[in-house]
Amino acid sequence: MGTTKLALRDQILAARRRMPLSVLGERARALADRLMEAPEVRRAATVAAYVSVSSEPGTGPLLELLRSSGKRVILPLLQADNDLDWAVYAGPEDLHTARRGLLEPTGRPLGPDALATADVVLVPGLAVGRDGTRLGRGGGSYDRALARVPGGTFTCVLLNSEEVLDTVPRDTHDRTVTAVATELGVTPLGGAASPQPPG
Repeated sequence: MGTTKLALRDQILAARRRMPLSVLGERARALADRLMEAPEVRRAATVAAYVSVSSEPGTGPLLELLRSSGKRVILPLLQADNDLDWAVYAGPEDLHTARRGLLEPTGRPLGPDALATADVVLVPGLAVGRDGTRLGRGGGSYDRALARVPGGTFTCVLLNSEEVLDTVPRDTHDRTVTAVATELGVTPLGGAASPQPPG
C-alpha cells in the first residue's frame, strides 16, 4: 500500500506543478467562494485553516474572506515532532516563513488541543476517496491533529476537482474527513458517517 500511495502522490504533485499560475489563481478565488457559501462555514465562529504553499489549491482569498466576515481563524504551527500547534490569524502581514517553507502566524501558540474548539476544520491533501479517506503528504501531522477533533465537526479537505477519486489507499492510522471542497463546490463524503479508527 505504501508504494501505491507514493506513486499516487508523485502523480498528483507532478500534475499540480504543470498547472498555470493563472488557473491556480482562478481556482483559489472559486474555492473561496464555494466554501463561503457552505452552511457549515457560514455558521462557524472559529475556522481552522492553513496557508497554502507552492502549487497547492490556494487559500489566500479564503483566509481574507473568513477574516473579513468576522470569523476567528486559527492556523497551524508545525512542531519539531511533526505535530501541529495553532495560533490566531491576524492577516497576511502577520505571517512569517517557518520550517519547510511554510507560512505561519506570529501570534501566541494556543496548544495542539485548540483545534478541538474549531467549528470547521479545513485541511490540505493530495487526493480524497468517496469514503472520506484523505491522502496527505505522508508526515502524519493532520492525522494526529484530526484525532483531536470532536465527532460531528465539519472536516473538509481542499483539493482540485480532478483529485477527488473513487478510492484512495488507506492505512489504519489514516483519519477520514466529512467533505471535500474544490473550485466546483463542496461535496459531503462517506466519512461523515463512518467511525474513526482508534488512536
